[in-house]
Amino acid sequence: MIKLRFFQRKDFQQLIKWLETPEFLLQWGGPNFQFPLTESQLENYLAGANKKGSELFVYSVIEQETRTLIGHISLGKIDRHNKSARIGKVLVGHRNGRGKGTGQTMMKEILQIAFNDLQLHRVSLGVFDFNTSAIRCYEKVGFRKEGLLRDARKNGDEYWSLWEMSMLDCEWSRDA
Repeated sequence: MIKLRFFQRKDFQQLIKWLETPEFLLQWGGPNFQFPLTESQLENYLAGANKKGSELFVYSVIEQETRTLIGHISLGKIDRHNKSARIGKVLVGHRNGRGKGTGQTMMKEILQIAFNDLQLHRVSLGVFDFNTSAIRCYEKVGFRKEGLLRDARKNGDEYWSLWEMSMLDCEWSRDA
């Protein structure tokens, strides 16, 4: 079992260790972070987050039995008027935790917050087309592909394409 708790300064160094290459940082954080990831960047990331009425909630993923930090996830671009938000920064940090359903559990926990607690209508995310394990995970919890953003990010001399995916509250209610 896992639980989500707000991301804290004490979690910074573990997250920095997990994001050890420029490519991995780009996959996790998009163009908003520069390699190498620093505490200063993470301080800026948290500025204004995790408060009542915030547009961004940032979470650490904790394995309940061992109380170990095992991942990270965020719910951002929260638009209360249009009842929408975007999941981002999804990471199962410990490699031995991957492929065991941890990602699906994390997604279900964040969707519970989005649909049940915040009463949102639509939740979206973006995932690079080569990240097939993440795409499978998102589809298993009910996300649907909406379209491919071709050559959406530049990494060195190559471009990466990004699947845009979403879920509506009625799909969550049916699948929860």
